[in-house]
Amino acid sequence: MMAVASFGGANLDQEEGDTQVNWRPAHLVAKRLVDIVGATFGLLLLSPLLIAVAAIIKLTSSGPVFFRQERTGLGNKPFEILKFRSMYTDRCDLSGVAQTVADDPRVTPIGRIIRRTNIDELPQLINVLLGDMSLVGPRPHVPGMLAAGVRYEELVIGYERRHAMRPGITGLAQASGLRGPTIEVEPSVMRVLRDIEYIRNFSIWLDIRIILRTLINEILRGKGF
Repeated sequence: MMAVASFGGANLDQEEGDTQVNWRPAHLVAKRLVDIVGATFGLLLLSPLLIAVAAIIKLTSSGPVFFRQERTGLGNKPFEILKFRSMYTDRCDLSGVAQTVADDPRVTPIGRIIRRTNIDELPQLINVLLGDMSLVGPRPHVPGMLAAGVRYEELVIGYERRHAMRPGITGLAQASGLRGPTIEVEPSVMRVLRDIEYIRNFSIWLDIRIILRTLINEILRGKGF
């Protein structure tokens, strides 16, 4: 059972965090096959866009095309996530603790565009092929990520249970509109609860619904910054 620490009046029932699941091995095999096929098709379909974005990043600011950062993955194991670099090289925060805010001076002009449209996340399709990530799952956090000014592990007791599945490019929390800086207690806690809810109720059909909702909420409406 997972309990939520009492910060700022946030206090949720332990039952909300129950991660007991009844996965069938066939379902997990199917999920991995969908990941491989989806990521391969996505990379092929989007290759002209990916090449164009890479060229623009290289031509408009000094530094590498990709931003690499350690994240926590399946079973609490670290892996290196790939993103298109959207910040000036000398201003990047490799730890990820200093979160991006609106009108962040660290972000390059092209970076603002690719972050708003979430194009900066597309290289994570490579992470999916490598087996570090899934198309859908809890978003991977940096080690020691802060929420409401404290470490997530301190804010939510049992927080590590969200690592029971591969992290995803998108997830139930993001499809539900829970994204952006984790400054306030309630939305920060709700993200973890949505992650646990996803793990508890996982199915291929749920993954498809999350992907469709993400395309509408995050890409077409451009909520990133």
